[in-house]
Amino acid sequence: MWAYESVFYQIYPLGFCGAPFENDGVLEHRIKKVEDWIPHIKNLETNAIYFSPLFESDTHGYNTRDYKKIDVRLGSNEDFKEVCEKLHEADIKVVLDGVFNHVGRGFWAFQDVLKNREASPYVGWFYINFGGNSNYNDGLWYEGWEGNFDLVKLNLGNEEVVQHLLDSVKYWIEYFDIDGIRLDVAYLLSHDFLKRLRGHCDGLKADFFLLGEMIYNEGTVIAPDMLHSATNYECYKGLYSSFNSLNMYEIIHSLLREFGPEKWSLYKGMHLLSFVDNHDVSRIASILTNEKHIPLIYAMCFGMPGIPCVYYGSEWGALADKKDGDPGLRKSFDAPVENELSEWIGKLAKAKKGSDALNYGTFSSVVLTNQQCIFERRTEKERVLVAINAGDTPYSAHFDARSGQAVDLITGKLHDFGGGVNWHPIVRCSGRWNTYEEGNMNPVYQIDEIKEVSEHGVVIYER
Repeated sequence: MWAYESVFYQIYPLGFCGAPFENDGVLEHRIKKVEDWIPHIKNLETNAIYFSPLFESDTHGYNTRDYKKIDVRLGSNEDFKEVCEKLHEADIKVVLDGVFNHVGRGFWAFQDVLKNREASPYVGWFYINFGGNSNYNDGLWYEGWEGNFDLVKLNLGNEEVVQHLLDSVKYWIEYFDIDGIRLDVAYLLSHDFLKRLRGHCDGLKADFFLLGEMIYNEGTVIAPDMLHSATNYECYKGLYSSFNSLNMYEIIHSLLREFGPEKWSLYKGMHLLSFVDNHDVSRIASILTNEKHIPLIYAMCFGMPGIPCVYYGSEWGALADKKDGDPGLRKSFDAPVENELSEWIGKLAKAKKGSDALNYGTFSSVVLTNQQCIFERRTEKERVLVAINAGDTPYSAHFDARSGQAVDLITGKLHDFGGGVNWHPIVRCSGRWNTYEEGNMNPVYQIDEIKEVSEHGVVIYER
């Protein structure tokens, strides 16, 4: 599956393109802005874009009006088709947000129910009680998403609803040639629906990727007949919390719980979506109490098991706090910014995509203190160590590296293990070992030269 060897870039189209919050009905070709960012996306070494909702909606995209029409505030279907073509020409995959649990009040079938009430042929598409009332004083009650009545819950037990959604997906694949779908609130979608969707997509396009938004029990939806991946919110929290509290035990505990060598580990062999922020949470530069930890947290995210995803703007350190409202998290930038952080993320992405161990390797903890950690990723082909020093003083780790030398995956320079691993705070490192046929490890460690190491803060290895 291509997604397991990829690095994703998330764009929230309505915010990214500077569209008005309310759907004003005015056609503007804003989605073409994505084409201007392709060089930047390539510089980041990201090779797949996950687009948050971009179909016609009432306001924020998750209250859909029409599953087959690009939001007028973003442009036309033809505009987005051209964007997809340009992305594919640049070898960038396209994944769309599938909001199938609910629709907006402006959804055409719900509007028919409001108009024709019991006589509407679409009553069974929703959970309606004509004896009640809604917050909008409709003279009827309906179920909304978690009590939000601007989001009308669909009845996925109704075959007509399922067929409409599957037909919409078919249109997305055939017209836009998309490569995958991220399923909004997948934790609320029935397994029967997920199986129907998987079989439908498999029959339309080979290696079509299905990702679910999950906030717990991620492994329950990842299966050969359901989803390929799910969001890793447990480690999202563990990542920033570990750095802010200088407690590497928290994130390593979560990683061992999910991917560790024990038989009871929850998601061993699975590929969850890893992220340090997204459109629903504060940007990482606003969460971390020490800005020098930003390169480190990205290194941890790219080194741990999973599929890394970078949220647009955060790659250069954009700020935004959730407490100030969602619009601030989803703002428009006139142009991308290239800086040291974005360059660092590009190097991490290139290393991740090219490493068998980082894409498919097992996970084990090698060295662990409150402020430092070294963990190993390993396959039959290679072995990778990732070392993190979140402290404010240099640190020396002495352990059995099972090798004499390693080569820096980023610089190609050699490192001798004779003196252990010595790295300064905020160090960058990365590395990988290949396994010879006779089964002996002959690793070559990669580490940045001391000048660079003293300024940044991690290590990955490759031979």
